[in-house]
Amino acid sequence: MKICCIGAGYVGGPTMAMIAKKCPEISVTVVDINAQRIAAWNSDELPVFEPGLEAIVAERRNKNLFFSTDVDAAIRTADMIFISVNTPTKTYGVGAGKAADLKFIEKCARQIAEVAEGDKIIVEKSTLPVRTAESIKRILMSNTRGRNFEILSNPEFLAEGTAIRDLEAPDRVLIGGDETESGRAAAQALVDVYAHWVPKERILTTNVWSSELSKLAANAFLAQRISSINAISALCEATGANVDEVAHAIGTDSRIGPKFLKSSVGFGGSCFQKDILNLVYLCEHFGLPEIAAYWNKVIEMNDHQKQRFGRRVVSTLFNTVSDKKIAVFGFAFKKDTNDTRESAAIYVCRDLLNEQAKLAIYDPKVLASTIHRDLGLEEGTEGAGRVEICEDPYAAAEGAHAIVILTEWDCFKTLDYERILEKMHKPAFLFDGRNLVDLEKLRTLGFEARGIGQG
Repeated sequence: MKICCIGAGYVGGPTMAMIAKKCPEISVTVVDINAQRIAAWNSDELPVFEPGLEAIVAERRNKNLFFSTDVDAAIRTADMIFISVNTPTKTYGVGAGKAADLKFIEKCARQIAEVAEGDKIIVEKSTLPVRTAESIKRILMSNTRGRNFEILSNPEFLAEGTAIRDLEAPDRVLIGGDETESGRAAAQALVDVYAHWVPKERILTTNVWSSELSKLAANAFLAQRISSINAISALCEATGANVDEVAHAIGTDSRIGPKFLKSSVGFGGSCFQKDILNLVYLCEHFGLPEIAAYWNKVIEMNDHQKQRFGRRVVSTLFNTVSDKKIAVFGFAFKKDTNDTRESAAIYVCRDLLNEQAKLAIYDPKVLASTIHRDLGLEEGTEGAGRVEICEDPYAAAEGAHAIVILTEWDCFKTLDYERILEKMHKPAFLFDGRNLVDLEKLRTLGFEARGIGQG
């Protein structure tokens, strides 16, 4: 079998690398029109940072794992084509701010219809709204020219930072297909790929629509838990309770469980907000305004948490951060990834810049160019002179009035905070947006340290 994946991003690259590792008899080609990204996949500096990924790519590259910009050639020779392109939230037209922008998906479908020379199995890997497969199928079936196309939904359930572990031992693999003889045969072909390493009982098959909706629903439920515990964190700060203790207490209830009850400055990443907004749009489209409002509250609470954190920094620093240096520890949306999409750090930094603060930002994996892009601080723009990208956290904190921890990188736990304190203005403040460090120990050193959800 030959597999082609259109899209060499955070999903396509790692997923295809794992298939190549587990299925050495299958030839896997990852294609993308971004030549710079493909060049990076073919180098020692991969465009995606994910623990364990580099070793797998190095092991399989140019054996049965290939990266190319020749999309047409890969489509022609593949038996199975994964579509793993970006589906951002629309910024224009009907559904702007909520609906998924499917222009890249449609371009893929039309390109497949144009260049494919035989029967193909098309696999939706991107996160898509319900009934997108129907649109893809209409485009392909209108251009069959004697070819047969089967459309499958195979949503990803990866968490960035643990993607390789998630791919190696997934909770489940979900495959949706048409309930026809050819649809079931196509689904079985994909089942056979995953069965190389995933136990059969963890490979679930459904109809296409259930598969597409399951992805949106799963992310909405996870985000809902985070927003729920963050709502409780505000009450904890007001009453003197400790949100970590509250989360532990309720997490021991077997009906609730402990996962995704870690209070923080807010969730980020490419999926949670986008998928919930997509769910909201679908509910509105199908005449379910009360359901749409319910899920929209999850987003509103997340936005409120980020704003609340920024306001707390300003109010604690005597109601002004104008011309004060704030050291920002972490810019990625979570540890063990260089992905900054919808990172809480972007919003907190923007709020602080709006208050005329000077920011010294350190992240172990995020490039300076990415930080400048996300903050809209191209050279010459207002505010560009008030942001410094530092090579280490000690340089970022030198001469700072406060530290804000916005990403839970493990390295921040073991810093020499006594050394950091010596070089800061006094009183020296630390705001832990991830409840990562030992606040009592820092207070003993002399910091005025505050976490999330602690009075």
